[in-house]
Amino acid sequence: MTVIDLGAVRAVVLDTDGVVTDTARVHAAAWKHVFDGFLRGRSAPFDVRADYLRHVDGRSRLDGVRTFLAARGISLPEGCPDDEPGAPTVYGLGLAKDALFVEQIRRHGVAAFPSTVALLHELRRRGCRTAVVSASRHCRAVVASAGLLHLFDVLVGGDDAARLGLPGKPDPALFLEAARRLGLPPEETAVVEDALPGVAAGRRGGFGLVVGVDRSGTQAARMLDAGADVVVTDLAELSVTGRVPVSRP
Repeated sequence: MTVIDLGAVRAVVLDTDGVVTDTARVHAAAWKHVFDGFLRGRSAPFDVRADYLRHVDGRSRLDGVRTFLAARGISLPEGCPDDEPGAPTVYGLGLAKDALFVEQIRRHGVAAFPSTVALLHELRRRGCRTAVVSASRHCRAVVASAGLLHLFDVLVGGDDAARLGLPGKPDPALFLEAARRLGLPPEETAVVEDALPGVAAGRRGGFGLVVGVDRSGTQAARMLDAGADVVVTDLAELSVTGRVPVSRP
C-alpha cells in the first residue's frame, strides 16, 4: 500500500470533484450536453473520457471551455458574465454548463467516496490537518451537501480564486493558498488529485507528496509524467503512519 507518513507531511490537501465527492461524472455529463449541442454540424461530439480528462477536468469552467475548443481548432469571443446561457461565447457555454450542474446537484444531491471519508477520519484522528480545494465556485455547497465540512480545516474554492485573483490549475496557486491558510509550507503538505492539471500544480508548487487518483485506470502513466509521486485507483489503497493518535472529530 502507498503510505502517507505524517512524520514527513503535516497536512493533506484534497481536490473536491473526483477525489472527495463523486461529482466529476456530473461535471462531465453537463459538459457533454453543452458541447454536443454547440458542436453539432461543426465537429465530432464531446468524448466524456478523452476530452473531459485531457482538456476540462481540473480546470476552471472558463478555462475548460477555452482549452477544449482550442483543441478542436474553434475560437469564440469571450463574451461576459451577463451572456445568455448557451450563447456562442466562452461565457455563454460556461454558464449553460454551470446551470446544468447546479440543477443535477439540486435534484440528486452529492455522494462522497467512502474510502475518502475513511481516510479523512484517520488523518484527523492522528492530528493531521486537512484542506479541500476546487476551481469550482460551488466547492462549499458540494462539500456541505455531502456532509463533510466538519472534516476540513480549510476550504479554498473558485469564489476565493476569483476574489484573490488566483490563476487556475496547472498553476499551483489554489494549493499554495490552502497551505498558507493551514500555516504550513508546501514541502510539509501532501496533495491528492484526480486531474492532470492538478497533479502538475502539486508538483510545480513543491509539495512534499503528490498523489494521483486514477479511478478510470487510464491516466496513471500521464499522472506520473505530470509529477505524481504515486498513483492509486482509490484512496482505500493509502495507509497512514506516524503521529500519535489524538482525540479529534
